[in-house]
Amino acid sequence: MMRILLFLATNLAVVLVASITLRLLGVEPYLQANGLNMNSLLIFCFVFGMAGSLISLFLSKPMAKMSTGAQIIDQPRDANEKWLLDTVAELARDAGIKMPDVAIFPAQQSNAFATGWNKDDALVAVSSGLLNRMRPEEVRAVLGHEIGHVANGDMVTLALIQGVLNTFVMFFARVVAQLIDSFLRRDDNEGLGFFGYFAVVIVAEIVFGLVASVIVAWFSRFREYRADAAGARLAGSGAMINALARLKAETQMPDQMPDTLTAFAITTGQTRKLMERLFASHPPLDDRIRALKESAYRQ
Repeated sequence: MMRILLFLATNLAVVLVASITLRLLGVEPYLQANGLNMNSLLIFCFVFGMAGSLISLFLSKPMAKMSTGAQIIDQPRDANEKWLLDTVAELARDAGIKMPDVAIFPAQQSNAFATGWNKDDALVAVSSGLLNRMRPEEVRAVLGHEIGHVANGDMVTLALIQGVLNTFVMFFARVVAQLIDSFLRRDDNEGLGFFGYFAVVIVAEIVFGLVASVIVAWFSRFREYRADAAGARLAGSGAMINALARLKAETQMPDQMPDTLTAFAITTGQTRKLMERLFASHPPLDDRIRALKESAYRQ
C-alpha cells in the first residue's frame, strides 16, 4: 500500500500544481471565445496527465527510500545481509531481470516493497521486522513476490493506466467548470470569473481523482495475484502460502500489529464497508491463499 499511496499522492500533487500553474499563466490553448475546443483540450490533458504520471514513476524510487528511511546494502555487514543480497540476486536471475538495489528499512511491522521506473533499475526493500519474524524460506517467498512485481512491469503499467486516467480527470474537470460557467452566464451574468473557474477545476479534479483511484485500486488488487503466482513459481507454492498465512496470523495478534499490514503492501482483508473495498489496494489474505492453493492443486 505504501508505494501505491506515494505514487498516487505524487501524481495528484503534480497534476494539481500543473493545473494551478497553467491557469495562473493563462497557458490553456483549448479555451476559445465560444467555449472549449474539445480536440485541443483532450490533447492538452493527455500531455499533462501523462507527464504527471511519468514524473511520479521516475520519482518513485527516491521517494520510497526517503519516506521509509531505507538503507541500500552496498556491502553486506553481516551474514544476514549477505544472504539477503544472494537471495535477491538468485531470484532476479531466475526472473530474467537485472539485480535490483536491495535495502532494509527500520519498521517493526512485517513490510516489503519493490519500486522503480523499469525492471532493470528497481529497488527491493524489506523491513527489519519482517526479517526478524519470518523463516528464511518465507522471506525468500516475500522477495519472490516483490521480484514478481518488478518482472511483470507493474509500476510501468500502473503509470500508464494512471496517465490515461489523469487525462480524463483533467478533461472532465474542465468540461464541468465550463458547463457551470456557461450556465451562470445566462441572462448576462458574469459567470464564474477567473478564480471561480479555477476553484471549480481544482475541486472537480480532486473528486474525479478519487473515482480514478478506485480503478487504480482494482488494478492493484489484480496484480497482487500475479505477484503471488510469481513468488510461488520462484520460491515454491508452500513457502508463498506459509508467508501469507504468517501475515494473517500477525494481523490477529492484539496490541502487536496494526489493522493494516503492508508486507508486499498487504491489507488484512477486514474491510466490510463498500468504500473500503473499493479503495483497497490489495485483496484479502484469505482470497490470496485460496488462489495459490487452487493453482497448486490444478498443477
